[in-house]
Amino acid sequence: MNKHLLQKTLLPTSTAGSLPKPSWLAEPETLWSPWKLQGDELSDGKQDALRLSLQQQQLAGIDIVSDGEQTRQHFVTTFIEHLSGVDFARRETVRIRNRYDASVPTVVGPVSRPRPVFVEDAKFLRAQTSQPIKWALPGPMTMIDTLYDDHYKSREQLAWEFAKILNQEAKDLEAAGVDIIQFDEPAFNVFFDEVNEWGIKCLERAIEGLNCETAVHICYGYGIKANTDWKKTLGSEWRQYEEIFPKLQQSNIDIISLECHNSRVPLELLQLIRGKKVMVGAIDVATDSIETPEQVAATLRQALKYVDADKLYPCTNCGMAPLSRQVATGKLNALAAGTEIVRQELLGNSLR
Repeated sequence: MNKHLLQKTLLPTSTAGSLPKPSWLAEPETLWSPWKLQGDELSDGKQDALRLSLQQQQLAGIDIVSDGEQTRQHFVTTFIEHLSGVDFARRETVRIRNRYDASVPTVVGPVSRPRPVFVEDAKFLRAQTSQPIKWALPGPMTMIDTLYDDHYKSREQLAWEFAKILNQEAKDLEAAGVDIIQFDEPAFNVFFDEVNEWGIKCLERAIEGLNCETAVHICYGYGIKANTDWKKTLGSEWRQYEEIFPKLQQSNIDIISLECHNSRVPLELLQLIRGKKVMVGAIDVATDSIETPEQVAATLRQALKYVDADKLYPCTNCGMAPLSRQVATGKLNALAAGTEIVRQELLGNSLR
């Protein structure tokens, strides 16, 4: 039923992933913020926050809804916390995404998934709505780039192990009623040789055997200082996608999600993934300034020069966890309103 709903909607809107958490659950506008509740209160609080996040999306008019990542502290490490073979007490400082240093846990033995990680949360979300739902997982390359490996001592081997684990989780999420499974791979915009040599193959291993739609989200990161500083070094054109789009176009991934609005990405690069569905980032997550519906519409009109209308999914550039809830709500409203402008333009043209 949900796939049918999705196919019937022109320009279905979505978010890249995270939304701000309520202040009673975690410190606002902060990544890796510790929980303010404990035990059963924390479990109930996470479910309450998930409901609020869903309602926030529904009131704004978002078509493909998500959990807003309300039950996890971070898009990568919360998944890794549930795996065997990783020691969170033993930490090392590594260079993440080749641009900033962070203290990360250490891989100390063979990695495995003792039990499903997000499946109960996905079942809970599925029970709350009949809308199509999307669930985000970290991609294999981004996972290895957020750890210190003292066991495999091979980025590629560790990535393949994570791909197998992600495939197990993805199959369970599909069985729980998830319509789109998205793999977050900001590392794809950095390690181009590895992406083309084995990164995309690892991603295809993670989606092996799935019948639901699959997506890869490749962005320039959250709107945090380390990322915004890095973006200033990229020059007048951000052509990173050019390095990986040709092979992604040939891959089995259904949807490619990328950053557009207020970026310096030349939109003609979208020609390199012609035929794929594209989640076009029409909302800038690196500023508190709320887009107007017309600004969103302008981004979508530009993208439509290179993406067929039936394959364009208006979206946000990245997750909005570091923003205030008020700003995030305003941006969701703008995304939906701007999309509706273009939707009506397309429907009007089709009737002529």
